[in-house]
Amino acid sequence: MELNLNIKTKHNLLAFSAGIDSTALFFLLEQNHIPFDIIMVNYGLRAQSSDEVNYAKYLSEKFKKRLFIENYPKDRKFNQKLGRDFRYSFFDKICKESNYQTIITAHQLNDKLEWFMMQLSKGAGLLELMSMQKSYKKDGIYHLKPLLDISKKELLDYLENKNIRYFIDISNKDIKYKRNYIRENFTDDFLKLYQDGIKNSFKYLENDLSLLTNFETKVEKQQQLTIIKYNHINIQQIIWLIDKELKSRGLIISFKTKELLKTENELVISHKFAVVYDKKILWIAPYSKTVIPKNIKEIYRVQKYPKLIRPYLYDINFDKII
Repeated sequence: MELNLNIKTKHNLLAFSAGIDSTALFFLLEQNHIPFDIIMVNYGLRAQSSDEVNYAKYLSEKFKKRLFIENYPKDRKFNQKLGRDFRYSFFDKICKESNYQTIITAHQLNDKLEWFMMQLSKGAGLLELMSMQKSYKKDGIYHLKPLLDISKKELLDYLENKNIRYFIDISNKDIKYKRNYIRENFTDDFLKLYQDGIKNSFKYLENDLSLLTNFETKVEKQQQLTIIKYNHINIQQIIWLIDKELKSRGLIISFKTKELLKTENELVISHKFAVVYDKKILWIAPYSKTVIPKNIKEIYRVQKYPKLIRPYLYDINFDKII
């Protein structure tokens, strides 16, 4: 099996769990001479958790990798979202402290189809259905998913053929979680029957998506203010820009919010972000309630800065003419 991703960064972290996907990715990266170290969160929720940690330690010593491990607090409430937030917070912390450029995760074709089905169940367009992509950049850190074209079965076959040890997380069978329910009842069996067709369909959809998002923009950033200029784009493309920007800040906007954005061009989203757009420019900034002095307010009015954005502009002493 070949890893078809040219990873150019030299300081990479592999998100490792000792499961099928991340173990296969460990050896594929090693096989392709891609430099990386290991990062792992121990949730301590299963009897085999300590065995998985020991396996990570064994691999790091054998292949001379740095290993970063964080234990999830035993007294903290746990669910999938809290676990994910804790995991990525730890990833970001280590990247910043140890100057890693890229986080590599082992999401594969089954995960991509599960995500597709989850979005489909909510009511979604092409942009949302295909929002699990191989790469994106958040807070200066690259996030890569090089296995999205490879199924779990292919990864399992790879491990079995090479006699590589791996662990199976039985919590993935718990259908109280929507993703697990979709996996157990739909996607795994569907992929077994129609894997090649599904791979081809995703390729066609990605081509369609590239046509939809292939437009020129000029992006300006100052602290947490983002200004995006554009010409001749439609409302769906504007919503895609908003979704993409807010996702990079850790917020996934709901279907209801996306529908609201079609009619409201000035909106506070999740009490956190102010979003304003027109036919040529999009403004996104943290929502602020700062009271602006009258003289500054008049300057902002003359410059035609959006009212919803003005308090944050004052917070950062913004004085640029757009």
